[in-house]
Amino acid sequence: MKKIIVRIKVAVIIMKTRITYLPFKMSIVTFAILLASTTIVQAEEKLVTEDIEVITVKGRAAQFYFVEESTMATKTPTDYMDLPQSVQVLSKELIRDQAARQTSDLYRSISGVTQFSYSGITARGFRQDQVRYDGVQGDPYSGFSIPQLFNVERVEVLKGPTGMLYGAGQPGGLLNYVTKKPKFSQHAEIALFTGNEELFGAYADTTNAINEEATLAYRLGGFYQSKKGFRNNTDETNTLLSSGLTWLATDNVDLTFQYDFIDQDLDGHRLRGVPVDDNGNFLTDISYSPNEKTDFQRLTADVWQVIANTQISDKLTNSTVLRTLDNERTQNYHENRGLAEDGRTMTREFRDQLRENTEWSITTDFVYQTTTGDVEHILLFGADYFNSESHYESKLGRGAPSLIPDIDIINPVYGANPNDYLLLTRPDSDSKSNRLGIYMQDQIRLNEHWLAIVGVRFDKFEDKSVTDNFTSSDDNYSPRIGAIYQPNDEMSVFANITQGFQPQSLYNQAESSYDNDVIGDLKAETSTQHELGIKNEWLDSSLHTTFTAYHIVKENVTSWNPEDTGINDGIPAIVQIGEVTSEGIEIDIVGDFTETWTGTVNYAYNKAKITGGAPDSISNSVGDEFVNAPDHTLGIWTRWDLPSINSAFALGTDYVSERISLSGQKVKPYTVWDASWRSTINKFEIQLNLKNILDKEYATSGFNKRNGHFPGEPRSIQLQVSYAI
Repeated sequence: MKKIIVRIKVAVIIMKTRITYLPFKMSIVTFAILLASTTIVQAEEKLVTEDIEVITVKGRAAQFYFVEESTMATKTPTDYMDLPQSVQVLSKELIRDQAARQTSDLYRSISGVTQFSYSGITARGFRQDQVRYDGVQGDPYSGFSIPQLFNVERVEVLKGPTGMLYGAGQPGGLLNYVTKKPKFSQHAEIALFTGNEELFGAYADTTNAINEEATLAYRLGGFYQSKKGFRNNTDETNTLLSSGLTWLATDNVDLTFQYDFIDQDLDGHRLRGVPVDDNGNFLTDISYSPNEKTDFQRLTADVWQVIANTQISDKLTNSTVLRTLDNERTQNYHENRGLAEDGRTMTREFRDQLRENTEWSITTDFVYQTTTGDVEHILLFGADYFNSESHYESKLGRGAPSLIPDIDIINPVYGANPNDYLLLTRPDSDSKSNRLGIYMQDQIRLNEHWLAIVGVRFDKFEDKSVTDNFTSSDDNYSPRIGAIYQPNDEMSVFANITQGFQPQSLYNQAESSYDNDVIGDLKAETSTQHELGIKNEWLDSSLHTTFTAYHIVKENVTSWNPEDTGINDGIPAIVQIGEVTSEGIEIDIVGDFTETWTGTVNYAYNKAKITGGAPDSISNSVGDEFVNAPDHTLGIWTRWDLPSINSAFALGTDYVSERISLSGQKVKPYTVWDASWRSTINKFEIQLNLKNILDKEYATSGFNKRNGHFPGEPRSIQLQVSYAI
């Protein structure tokens, strides 16, 4: 008996693939012919003269939740098994199955990540607010808005400090949103969706080649959603428009132009929490909000991006990304300022704010592949520059002196008119930031079993308060070294040492000075991670597991000075005496258990504690515990395909153990269950999602005593009907 092994070559990378149930059922033989015709033609003579009884295709071509290749950890397309650092990639199928509309819907699927507030997260014990788009800076939702996912193809998560590749950031990790790009094959989809809380929405997305030569391709998309929130006086409207054009200028140069418009209108926002007692019990219904019907948060943004890829020679390529954006965020909102002795009368503060940002960045990466003897190298040389200018205006008032009425949290009565308030106008604030980074990296394949990666980055950063004429500048080196041992094709044992940094804010610098007229000299916070892990492929490479253990030390953490008297007596309000250590393990399972059963499972244990400094003063900590940093998290999402009826059923759960708030109040553990059903009829797809099936009352995170905890959404249902060609 003769067997032919068909290998599929994609973008010069030999990929292990596996065939399973696809939306359009396809036989193994047909699939092999379509994707491996070149191999079969070359073997034609041998096929004619020899009898072939079996054609075996090794592997499978598509998986729903596993993405085999990522650029996040190296800035070069690298196989999952060849990455010497913990990385997770959330596929478009996972995003769709979970009916995820915004980034906070996905945190359950990322080990070691939970929500902090708004779009901020806790990752490996540390608060993290920064993200990347297509690997570069420029977040149009910066501030208190939550990124939407309509224009996102997949989400990549790089765990631990990321200074060597991406510059400044917290040591827990970094999220990267890979945006949708034009394609040269036709695809169009239109969808309508509805649900409880007066949910209504629609989107349309189309892409195709423009000319017969297939050198131009376009993408156009639009998204609209309106919904009434479960909190009093809240509703939201999201409008997104997206366009893209890809031009194959020559055989060696391609350009992609993208433009996005974002309009997010969140009435009744910016939202704070619901007051709780010290044991984490809500003191009133979770629908409570201090906001009036006239309160709002409005974001508008224009985002432009150009990506240029150039094949300079057989061994040398360049990728350059230019990204620029303008956004404006206006908000009027009431905030809790503390309960009276009766336990139900809340004093309120009113804020009227305007924020304007103009940002642009350019990133260029040169990749050179070479061989020295038997050793293979992939060399990366890159640089990036980021510039932002910010403008801030604010008015505020508090309580009776400002004519702002108190509110009863048990039986709230609304109707106050902010036009009658007596508000204090603060001076306008203008600031500028500059970031310059230069980096180089070498991915080395020493032999069949050993790989290594070494790299270093130099950053220079400067922040300037135009209003106060304060300037803070510094520089930093961020090295990384990693090694991989692969005893066989199904196992990778990896270890790495990575470093990161976070510049001090202008506010911290000003508060650290002995003289109110002189800027302080706080050094950037620095972090070092030691990580050890093992990756395995199971069931003929259809299932992938990652086990990781890490140890992170963050130094130069700023703290409030216990000796500060609050007056100008030469004692600074902030000093740099803190050290934090975070240790933990993460277990990730993703892939196909059978041809019709797929899923993801992630578990994380983390313990972050203060190992130096003033425990009661370090930001986002209380005593030796870190705020919103649970010891245990568990996320499961599993899907069963039912090919006989063209349907799929999915079930998921999200568990987060006990945490504390900024005021040391308990944040109770919770477990939430979700489910979805998808059916295909011709080119129509019907999808039904149930979230928080058991209608669990819980807090996604804690804030402080006067503002309480952020409540999770009650049970909800969503129905979507889409048509695709």
